[in-house]
Amino acid sequence: MRRAGGAGGAGGAAALCVLLAARVAAAFEPLSVGLAIGAASVLTGYLSYTDLYCRFAECCGAERPLNASALKLDLEEKLFGQHLATEVILKAVTGFRNNKNPKKPLTLSLHGWAGTGKNFVSQIVAQNLHPKGLKSHFVHLFVSTLHFPHEQKIKLYQEQLQKWIHGNVSACASSVFIFDEMDKLHPGIIDAIKPFLDYYEQVDGISYRKAIFIFLSNAGGDLITKTALDFWRAGRKREEIQLKDLEPVLSVGVFNNKHSGLWHSTLIDKNLIDYFIPFLPLEYRHVKMCVRAEMQARGAAIDEDVVTRVADEMTFFPKVEKIYSDKGCKTVQSRLDFQ
Repeated sequence: MRRAGGAGGAGGAAALCVLLAARVAAAFEPLSVGLAIGAASVLTGYLSYTDLYCRFAECCGAERPLNASALKLDLEEKLFGQHLATEVILKAVTGFRNNKNPKKPLTLSLHGWAGTGKNFVSQIVAQNLHPKGLKSHFVHLFVSTLHFPHEQKIKLYQEQLQKWIHGNVSACASSVFIFDEMDKLHPGIIDAIKPFLDYYEQVDGISYRKAIFIFLSNAGGDLITKTALDFWRAGRKREEIQLKDLEPVLSVGVFNNKHSGLWHSTLIDKNLIDYFIPFLPLEYRHVKMCVRAEMQARGAAIDEDVVTRVADEMTFFPKVEKIYSDKGCKTVQSRLDFQ
């Protein structure tokens, strides 16, 4: 162990000064940060340039191991009523990240009515892969109605999308791309990314095999609800529903749905989507779970009377049975504001 004082103390003090200077420089000039960090590494001899640099700036983390236990805990504690999504996403993401040489990018297509947790899950996955989540430079969210609004500009959107993905994967191999409102995306646009999802070692000198693509869509919600309702009417638990009960129906249904961004898509035709993941409609008990979770997130004590009032204000379907919330948990936050 090095004693304080003497040459070692002077070196440590100098390193500390350089590190402090690096933190100040980070706000002004990336090159200055690099120089300061390089100097600090020479002085201390303990930390590599990359290790030290990543303390002050976000790094890609392509080789950072996934904490599967943390992802599992997040899914189990924060996602309600979605045993299939929890199981499949944990298996898919963990297996993909543990594979040092994947043959293609991981591509997930999440389906179900609004408020069932699709956006929430994509945020959980992003945050477990890149700590800053949706704020990360390596996580990219596309919203169909915002980024691709005009049907007459499909060709332009396809070119822009290819350039955007190429540039970002060049910067970070483990980039995450989330496409929201796929059911509102003009058919044909998404086929532009087909080469990036295929089994190519490289495309124009870039490997896309460590990237992750997540599609979010309301398309198929009716098929999922029908299956869930059939199980309920047969007296079977929703937890008995398996992926094989829904995935084949989903892929065909979405492919043939003219109101889906995946209508007649080559991504489905060429089997480039690894999993079609159904999000089941939420029941009254799941809505109450959402209310409790929101109260906890706000730092408020859980008041069961309030929980019940919020849940009772929600509307449910079908008209006779009234089993499933027609908005899932989507309006829980706003309704809680008025309690």
